[in-house]
Amino acid sequence: MPLNLVVIYGSVRTGRQGIRAARFVHRGLEARGHTVTFVDALEYRLPLLERLYVEYPRGSAPEPLERLATLYRAADAFVLVAGEYNHGMQPGLKNLLDHFYAEYHWRPSAIVCYSGGGFGGVRAAMQLRMTLCELGMPSIPSLLPVPKVQQAFDEQGVPADPAWEKRFDKFASELEWYAEALKARRQNGVPHTPLA
Repeated sequence: MPLNLVVIYGSVRTGRQGIRAARFVHRGLEARGHTVTFVDALEYRLPLLERLYVEYPRGSAPEPLERLATLYRAADAFVLVAGEYNHGMQPGLKNLLDHFYAEYHWRPSAIVCYSGGGFGGVRAAMQLRMTLCELGMPSIPSLLPVPKVQQAFDEQGVPADPAWEKRFDKFASELEWYAEALKARRQNGVPHTPLA
């Protein structure tokens, strides 16, 4: 079943390497027949969180927030591409996520984590999992960790090792299962409104 997926990439650094993994994921999800929208923290450049989207009077939020809110409400699932900074998640990603709340509810997420070293960003992923659950989009059990991201993919996101395609297929299949299940439940109505 084709899904409406949002890939969120959190790095705003000069010379960022994780964009390679984000391009690989974006292309791979489209190849599976899904509609995929790429949200890049560098493109949106949201200010540090001062006011949640929901705190603006209807129709008065800045245009980037309105655009993201509309996109997120239409999504079936989210894929977060997250680098590890100092054993934690990227500040650009955290800030991008924190502007919203209810727009994420009842949709699963999946984490693609990366680092320039050998651990593949898994320490950041563990922190991110707690945040995603709190936002109402718990992550699927599997991760897609990418160690040495600068060597794993080229600038266009083409993997150096064909084994990445097999790893991604397993990861994407798990996300699809959760996304289809929750989409069916949302279409029948959600059991309650999450507490704000």
